[in-house]
Amino acid sequence: MSQASDGVAVWRRVADQLRDLAATGVEKLPVESELAARFGVNRHTVRRAIAALAAEGLVRSERGRGTFVEPMPARLVYPVGARTRFTENISREHRQPSGRLIQSTRELADAARGAALGLRPGAPLQRLDVMGVADGVPLSLSSNWFSQKRFPTIVAAYAETGSITKALRLCGVTDYRRHHTKLRADRVAPQDARHLACAADAIVMIAETVNYDLDERPIQASQTRFLAERVELSFEA
Repeated sequence: MSQASDGVAVWRRVADQLRDLAATGVEKLPVESELAARFGVNRHTVRRAIAALAAEGLVRSERGRGTFVEPMPARLVYPVGARTRFTENISREHRQPSGRLIQSTRELADAARGAALGLRPGAPLQRLDVMGVADGVPLSLSSNWFSQKRFPTIVAAYAETGSITKALRLCGVTDYRRHHTKLRADRVAPQDARHLACAADAIVMIAETVNYDLDERPIQASQTRFLAERVELSFEA
């Protein structure tokens, strides 16, 4: 059986449970036969789940010795202020930042999004869904909305640079400031859990933000989901 009753592949569900087990502080996973019996699956399913965790850097398998849990890095301190920049924040922590474009779509502004961007409801928007990564480890997922009329090339600019700040610069915005941030916490959405390679019940901190250019015009609305177990937000005065 490859699919669970909720449509999630069985090996993914096993991988989620193994993540939870690894988070308890164990140094070594039980052998495949024991895990297969515990989860009621075959050893091939267990092997696939462990391979997925190994690809994420969470475990390592040593021939003849077993599967060991890699020590998790400390939470990354992520400053939030008027000039929040992902690349600068990650580099300050002596880690290698990168951004990955998950998808880009076109949408029509609803009332809330239109108000945030100073546009009428129904105005065309460019949406970029982006993953924030440090040293190859996913930290966050963000959905970003821009006026299609003002930023018709923002998707290509991001694809070229891998950075929202650099993409905006290519589109003529030399600098910008954060106008406001609203923060809340929630369980991770299923599709986000798959991208973040985290447990299905992990907690994310959700930041709703709007950025303005130096002429005080709104340029970007975003919703960023930070994985709480990997990121510590620090708000600057």
